Amino acid sequence: MKSYKDLDIYNISIELFLETNAFSLKLPTFETYELGSQLRRSSDSINSNIVEGYGRKSYKQDFIKFITYAHASNLECHNHLYKISRLYPELKEEGEKLMEEYHKLGVKIHNFLDYVKSSWKT
Repeated sequence: MKSYKDLDIYNISIELFLETNAFSLKLPTFETYELGSQLRRSSDSINSNIVEGYGRKSYKQDFIKFITYAHASNLECHNHLYKISRLYPELKEEGEKLMEEYHKLGVKIHNFLDYVKSSWKT
C-alpha cells in the first residue's frame, strides 16, 4: 500500500462522510448546529484518524491508537444516527441505511485493527 487512499476503510469512510454530511443538513435548522454538528464531526473524525494513523504507520503503537480512535468515532457516529432516527421519523429510513453502512465500516475497521496489531511490521 502506497497511500492511505489504498485502504478500503479510508475510501468507505470518505464516501460515508459525504453522504452523512448531506443527510445532516436535512435536520431542522436548530438541530443542524447541535446533533447535526456532532454527527458531521464524528463522521469526519473517522477518516481523519485513518489518515493520521497511516501517517504514523512507522510507529505501530501510534497506528493502532489512531485506528482505535477511528473505530470509536465510527461508534459515536452510529449513535448519533440512532438518536436522529428516533427523534425524526421522517429521517428514520435514511438514518437506518447509514447506520447499517457504518456498522459494516466498523467491522472493517475492527478487522484492520486486528491485522495491524498482529501482523504490522515497522
